[in-house]
Amino acid sequence: MTNEKPEIHVIARNRKARHDYEIVSSIEAGIELRGAEVKSLREGKLNLADAYALFDKNQVILRNLHISPYKMAAGEPLDPMRQRRLLLHKKEIAKLRAKIEQKGMALVPLEIYFRGPLVKVELGLGVGRKRFDKRQAIAKADVGQQIVPGLE
Repeated sequence: MTNEKPEIHVIARNRKARHDYEIVSSIEAGIELRGAEVKSLREGKLNLADAYALFDKNQVILRNLHISPYKMAAGEPLDPMRQRRLLLHKKEIAKLRAKIEQKGMALVPLEIYFRGPLVKVELGLGVGRKRFDKRQAIAKADVGQQIVPGLE
């Protein structure tokens, strides 16, 4: 047996989250999906822009993740905006809950990807940026793009 990790295929990235939040740390979580939703994800039919995670009892729930219904699915189509449970260990949930209770912290999905046959979500623990901070981050990125080594 080899100890190679399965290949990662990114489905979607949430660029808005990195703009609106200063990401302090991130964690990988599984996501509870139905079969037709997985097939829709393979086609890349999802919107991650307004998604966020919150705690419900001892679970982490992902809200506002839009997965379009799979056209070839049999039976009743699923609600594209339904809540989806994230699969984390109890210890991980407890650590996240402790960090979230700090002032201004939020749990936002950064990207959704396939790791082998499994669908995973990278959750970012971030602090909301003020309007000034957003402008400062954009200005810093612009300066970084203008100074390109080797092109002078």
